[in-house]
Amino acid sequence: MIDAHIAGRLFGHAEQRQGQSGSNYVTCKIKVLSDEGDSLICNVISFNTAICQALLAAEDGESLSLSGALTPKVWTDKHGVARPAIDLVAHRFLSQTSSTP
Repeated sequence: MIDAHIAGRLFGHAEQRQGQSGSNYVTCKIKVLSDEGDSLICNVISFNTAICQALLAAEDGESLSLSGALTPKVWTDKHGVARPAIDLVAHRFLSQTSSTP
């Protein structure tokens, strides 16, 4: 686990889901730029009510900044090419227009 801060744009819309125990959480994808200028997709999940509400209110393409526990991963596309991916459990949220704890 890496404690990280990412900034990027919401890719699509956030989705609210419910766990088997009845707990609510939100997932979304954030498009972030790497040092080389390539874009990466960061898979985000949050269980914090305020962050979940903020993510659900965000529009597709909106600039967001999140921090939390980051896990780097690798996935293979349909052509067999290994691609980087990152997963983030968001603990803090900041957008250009508002912030939440």
